Amino acid sequence: MKTFASSFLVLLSTILFLLIPCFVYSQDSSVMFFAKAITLKEVVVRSNLNVAAFIDRVKNDTTFYKAFRNLKVIGFTMLNDISMKDKKGKQKATLDSRTRQSVKNGCRWMQTIEEHTSGDLYDKNHKWNYYTAEMYAGLFFANDTICGETNIVKGDEFNTSGKTGLEKHKEQLKMLFFNPGNKIPGIPFIGGKVALFDDETAKLYDFILDMDLLHGEMCYIFKIIPRPDLSSDEKNRIVINEMTTWFRSSNWEILARHYDLSYEAGVFDFNVNMEVELGKFENYLVPTLIRYNGNWSVIFKKRETGVFTATLFDFTR
Repeated sequence: MKTFASSFLVLLSTILFLLIPCFVYSQDSSVMFFAKAITLKEVVVRSNLNVAAFIDRVKNDTTFYKAFRNLKVIGFTMLNDISMKDKKGKQKATLDSRTRQSVKNGCRWMQTIEEHTSGDLYDKNHKWNYYTAEMYAGLFFANDTICGETNIVKGDEFNTSGKTGLEKHKEQLKMLFFNPGNKIPGIPFIGGKVALFDDETAKLYDFILDMDLLHGEMCYIFKIIPRPDLSSDEKNRIVINEMTTWFRSSNWEILARHYDLSYEAGVFDFNVNMEVELGKFENYLVPTLIRYNGNWSVIFKKRETGVFTATLFDFTR
């Protein structure tokens, strides 16, 4: 009897010892990073990720911007789909086109293979009637041959100094797009509210780190969302409703990013969703899909509601 009892206790102890890790890792955990708690999902805890190094990489990532810079040195075909809508969501103007960028001897140029438009997308001088469409064209179309560009990121810092009008807004959009979490100069009421990693802004958000598959690849998923217990005053300081980024687990390259932004400041307001997916061409990380769905209004200008999708493929050197 004593032998049986002893054997049973040994067996019970062994079972409990084996189950302890399951109890420890069967729940979310959290770590502190610069006085900010980051929630780690169970699968991340099990992966033994160096969280401090990962968050530092998120703050200082250049691979996302590099992917777009790569478009300056390679050829590609792009399908462009732009739809401008009225207050009731009906189409007012559209663009459906296929463009092809070619590169040679350090220069690039773009050809329009086919284009179909409807509504008042252009004025009588073939100028854009919509600022949203004009911004899209300014970011993705090249009207003339451009030479001497590189895909080098180091030392290429965004700067609005000396820029006005569309060029200044393009630079501000790039800051928000490629360096999320940093202050953006020159945008009234908003500049510091998108600095997600600054103490005053970070305390308004929950940072969540998870893992899952994206197109068959295992990724770390870093999500930033407003805390659910914010006061009315704190909610009024929110600009980024959600930012989710998928990082390839093997090398931390960005594979996708989603943004949800909105703000109302009296003289202007906006509500915008953007999605970007990246892929590989040889050793180049490149954008393959860009989606935008949003509306905005500035005092003395008509509200613009637009949806666009850019699909990039057939990359060449």
